[in-house]
Amino acid sequence: MSSVKIIAEAGPNHNGNIYLAYKLVDIAKRSGADYVKFQTSIPSEHISKYALKADYQKRNTNKNQSQLEMSKKMTLNFKEFKLLKKYCDKKKIKFLSTAFGLSSINFLKKFKMEYYKIPSGEINNVLYLKKIGKLKKKVILSTGMSTMKEISYALKTLISNGTKKKNITVLQCNTEYPTPLVDVNLRAMLEIQKKFRINVGYSDHTKGTEASVIAASIGASIIEKHFTISQKLKGPDHKSSLLEKDLKEMIKKIKNVEVILGNKIKKPTKSEKKNIKIARNSIVANRNILKGEKFTNINLTVKRPGSGISPTNFFKILGKKAKKNFKKDQLISI
Repeated sequence: MSSVKIIAEAGPNHNGNIYLAYKLVDIAKRSGADYVKFQTSIPSEHISKYALKADYQKRNTNKNQSQLEMSKKMTLNFKEFKLLKKYCDKKKIKFLSTAFGLSSINFLKKFKMEYYKIPSGEINNVLYLKKIGKLKKKVILSTGMSTMKEISYALKTLISNGTKKKNITVLQCNTEYPTPLVDVNLRAMLEIQKKFRINVGYSDHTKGTEASVIAASIGASIIEKHFTISQKLKGPDHKSSLLEKDLKEMIKKIKNVEVILGNKIKKPTKSEKKNIKIARNSIVANRNILKGEKFTNINLTVKRPGSGISPTNFFKILGKKAKKNFKKDQLISI
């Protein structure tokens, strides 16, 4: 089984503070994540002054702020992102950031990220999709709020503009923070994989870790999970994000899932080989047998241990003559 890649999603949980962003990088590294991911934007480029906030954003931020005002306070500038990328390099953890707006795509190109992440809200944004597609890089496509038809549209747009299908991973996702368990629908991930014959994963916005662990066990190649330094901080995502200890535990469980799933080859394992002779059976004397006596299904039976002739040969030795005396329960030899 190929390794599940874990993206620790910091998102805007730095609250616009570069030093808090550094601490989030440290947490992601300590937790064993493969990537730490942020969000890069010029808010006024992709959010109008008339854009409303989602309910979860209203609950967890200043209710008098507009979505645009909230985003401006939660955003790092491009200069700060250069510093953040250098810090990730120093800490030896891979940097990712979701671009919101076309200018951010241009800016992030210089970082040579392994993946370009398309957020759920851009799945029908043809200008955005075309620009990402033309990069001809690996792409992660989140599918919150979308239908199969919309996923198909996004995939066709990416592929027709230069992105190879094998380089796209589609994430099952729900954009409510936190996502109710009844709305997780991991079977949709499997249906996406089946319909489009494409790599799949899961972007988890639930409060716990069960959904991510289950997703890894049924075929997700990428797991994305939000985390924070404190769930008490003001901000749209903090309350539905994991603390460091929970992120560590989730990653540990996912790695255990990979070990448990194994390699598909069915054979005695190293740990159990020693039990074969103890737990299996052999052909033994059912009573005392004299030398020259023919073996029958009356004077032979099958019992433990498994260190003698295998029971699979039981009918093959019937009618053969004993070459020596055997006591009851003694292993038969021929």
